[in-house]
Amino acid sequence: MSQPSFSRRSFTASMVAGASLGTMGFGPASALAQTDIKSQYTSANMDWKQAAGQTIVVGGANHPWSAAILPLLPQFTELTGIKVTTDFRSETEFLTALPIKLAGGSPNPDVFMYLSYGQGVTAGWLEPLGAYYGDKNLVDMAWYDEADVLKTARDYPVWHDKERYAFAITSEAQTMFYNTELLQAKGLAVPKTFDELLTATKAMKTGTTSGIAMRAKAAGNALFPLTGFIFSHGGHLMQNNRVVFDSPEAVAGVDMFTRLLREAGPVGVSNYDWYEALGDFMQGATATSSDSSNFATDISNPEKSKVAGKTTFALFPHLAGKPSLPNMSHWQAAINSKSKAKKAAFLFMVWATSKPTNLQASARGLATTRVSAWSSDPFKKAFGAQAAEAALGNLQAADADLAKRARFHPQAPQILNALAIGMSEVLTGIDKPQVALSRAAAKANAAIRT
Repeated sequence: MSQPSFSRRSFTASMVAGASLGTMGFGPASALAQTDIKSQYTSANMDWKQAAGQTIVVGGANHPWSAAILPLLPQFTELTGIKVTTDFRSETEFLTALPIKLAGGSPNPDVFMYLSYGQGVTAGWLEPLGAYYGDKNLVDMAWYDEADVLKTARDYPVWHDKERYAFAITSEAQTMFYNTELLQAKGLAVPKTFDELLTATKAMKTGTTSGIAMRAKAAGNALFPLTGFIFSHGGHLMQNNRVVFDSPEAVAGVDMFTRLLREAGPVGVSNYDWYEALGDFMQGATATSSDSSNFATDISNPEKSKVAGKTTFALFPHLAGKPSLPNMSHWQAAINSKSKAKKAAFLFMVWATSKPTNLQASARGLATTRVSAWSSDPFKKAFGAQAAEAALGNLQAADADLAKRARFHPQAPQILNALAIGMSEVLTGIDKPQVALSRAAAKANAAIRT
């Protein structure tokens, strides 16, 4: 199989560094100045300058959100007088380093992208936000227009005590990516069922091109595509605070996922994270992939991708007689409970998730949490009409409650890592699916008991 012409490090760095080329404030040089963007913020009945002179650190993964927000930061500084320093790293590096810093009581980063919600809440790492929302000087809720936020994004950060500890910042759903030319060369239609997907990917595999590539690394953060296979086979990750990914339905989902990669995947796929899978697809080294809908803008960018304009974005497959239940997620951003600049951090999050900021970010192709942004023509143009249609279809088919049960559990890292290791043992042939997943579930349930 041919390999991507870029390394994982250079690929992820280019996603953020490339976006910074468009850095702009509110001044005449801004391409959006004629729409008077600044007035869309100053019309809010709140004091944007109340934390002027402070500096906050925003940490996160190299991700479409960080790439979209980075060039807009000068606008925030001009509006508020708050300086922003960023610390964006590869997703694996960021997610590994962050809990160590938070557990050590570090006040930085002040704001950070976050996934392990339950762990953060129970450990006291995340600042409760209810009182901030209630401060009329910090946020004008009429201006903020929370009704414009997608319902799943409004509900996603709500903890069982009804408190919110984060802001949802993106909307993404598991979506299928197909190399249109390779599908057509084999006379294949877009697969609708898992059996059709297996047949198609095996048919498209050659000596130089894999039939499918997905992240399959033995690490919890690499589980995004696997989870949709489990849900769509009728399985769950957790029920009644118990791990149940060793049920017959969940095992069947893992079996299909690993069979696809064994029979149609690339050499070394057990070490793939999203960087490698996306890189293979964009370089034409694999015919199919399945991951976050947010990757559509990179896939469709001719400066990055050899399959720009040659990709079909599609609904996630289903099991015969069952509905499709793709995985979904809203990346969240939280405020560090040890931050020395919490009001400045909250102002940043109000700005970053506001309607005018989301409209600008969506014009760069980011799938935000705002209905107004999803329905805007600039977003449809940047994201691609067909990709947007597929993403929305998968979002509508997804079940947020299924996704949250394990992801928000206080022991989420242990639960998800156990599943990832079990899946990897199946993929590499160490054990049969039921054996490996029963062992993984027992390990995860032991972590819950402790």
